[in-house]
Amino acid sequence: MSNEWEVVIGLEIHAQLATRSKIFSGSSTAFGAAPNVQANLVDLGYPGVLPVLNAEAVRMAARFGLAIGARVSHRSVFARKNYFYPDLPKGYQISQYELPIVQDGRVEIVLDDGSAKVIGVTRAHLEEDAGKSLHEELPGQSGIDLNRAGTPLLEIVSEPDLRSAREAIAYMKKIHTLVRYLEICDGNMQEGSFRCDANVSVRGLGRREFGTRCEIKNLNSFRFVEKAINHEVARQIDVLEGGGSIVQETRLYDPGRDETRSMRSKEEANDYRYFPDPDLLPLVLDADWIESLRTTLPELPDAKAARLVAEHGLPAYDAGVLSASRELADYYEAVIGLVGGQPKLVANWVMGDLSALLNRDGLDIQASRVDTQRLAGLIARIVDGTLSGKLAKEVLETMWDEGSEADAVIEAKGLRQITDTAAIEAVIRKVMEDNPGQLADYRGGKDKLFGFFVGQVMKATGGKANPGQVNELLKTLLAG
Repeated sequence: MSNEWEVVIGLEIHAQLATRSKIFSGSSTAFGAAPNVQANLVDLGYPGVLPVLNAEAVRMAARFGLAIGARVSHRSVFARKNYFYPDLPKGYQISQYELPIVQDGRVEIVLDDGSAKVIGVTRAHLEEDAGKSLHEELPGQSGIDLNRAGTPLLEIVSEPDLRSAREAIAYMKKIHTLVRYLEICDGNMQEGSFRCDANVSVRGLGRREFGTRCEIKNLNSFRFVEKAINHEVARQIDVLEGGGSIVQETRLYDPGRDETRSMRSKEEANDYRYFPDPDLLPLVLDADWIESLRTTLPELPDAKAARLVAEHGLPAYDAGVLSASRELADYYEAVIGLVGGQPKLVANWVMGDLSALLNRDGLDIQASRVDTQRLAGLIARIVDGTLSGKLAKEVLETMWDEGSEADAVIEAKGLRQITDTAAIEAVIRKVMEDNPGQLADYRGGKDKLFGFFVGQVMKATGGKANPGQVNELLKTLLAG
């Protein structure tokens, strides 16, 4: 990107609230049902039906507001957002406009260079989702699935404080972590439970006025958000440097072509003809009720990371990785409790080899094939010297595949580490005897051959010799 331009980004994140029923009806919100079996007369917008607000959706929205230090409104109003689209059966969407339930929050993100930046959250408001248009299985025509119509959403609108795609991803991941910690959204991006629209503009470096923005709709993966923003930034700069002007519009991102393309001209608020929904009274929340919710908040990610540093002496990076998921942090601390310490060693295994196996098999930590008890048993054998790090990796793989305990794998495969000094010394002497040329070269000053002898000893012992003892004994014996 040219140094003459500054990027300005704001995100509108749509988090599907984890209620069992819809925001204004009793229809189920379960994912995966056959089309149109989870839409009742309220969702379909039949004449004479009346919406009834889901109290659990309100509670979840208020918890989010408290978690980001925002003002939870004592009085908020639902409005009708009027537009026509085939998957919007009423011809309007019930949302909140002038008086949302959450206002003026803040979220701190960590940038690539390790510095922190505070991103403002303008508002978070409750609204109902629309249905879904289906094109893939209907050549030449479109189908409408209204199962999703009326599903409760919390739309989280940031200030235009983001200055790069990387910052946008850091912010989006932080919100993703927060809603999962609060257990108000499952964060499943593949199912559409967590998605965002990105408002992107560029302006001349040093200018205070914002450039004309374009909105990129319905991005449902962190990777696509980053790629879409980067492409749109490059497109806008090309247009401006070519003497053109940016048209305010809504665009779609095509991952196959890695490009954004125009969808429709961007609407302004007055295009939607917002007005208070006459079927819904203003939502009034008691101050004591709001404060009572504060006591139900879990330990939030930033606080948890700080505690992991303070209590366990972890590096800030490790604490950040482990606290990015509430379940991962709980798993980690459970293992520490079972082992009785070793926080850094446990962190290395949870973040390293265990996470690699989870990623390989596409599993979350809750579905780990090695539970906390088994991993603690493995780490105990590393601590007491039964296993070297290399042997422990082999044991973990077998535990993962077979569901067995560490001790059972060690016995069955004969993987106990050799710590007998005399036995290791005998192997070293045999290796020296079998490699007289390398021995002479080492003693003649070729120090790099030390690694050769380490490798030969470990090979001769099947990787079972204690590496620390091997190194110390080799130094002595090779010196003659």
